[in-house]
Amino acid sequence: MSFEAVTAINEAEAKARQLKADALASAKAAEAAAVQEGQLAMDAARKKAADEVKELRAKSDDKARQDAVELASDTENKKAAMRARADTRMEKAAALIVERVVNG
Repeated sequence: MSFEAVTAINEAEAKARQLKADALASAKAAEAAAVQEGQLAMDAARKKAADEVKELRAKSDDKARQDAVELASDTENKKAAMRARADTRMEKAAALIVERVVNG
């Protein structure tokens, strides 16, 4: 083999090694970029989920407050109705007792 052929082969091998190294570096850079992009996507998803949970909790708290106010109102209405019935019955009971005492 001639010196020129050996030189050409060496140059081709060196060029191939350089291309391989460049491809490896490019692949590592692409991997790093993908990892970073994935991390950013995960962070964004976590933040979105946290915001949604916060919003749902606020809505839940508001609903609970509204339900508590409604329940308290219903309870007060029932209590007033029971008192009114009790007052009516009390008057009837007192009249009955007085009648029995008087009539013997």
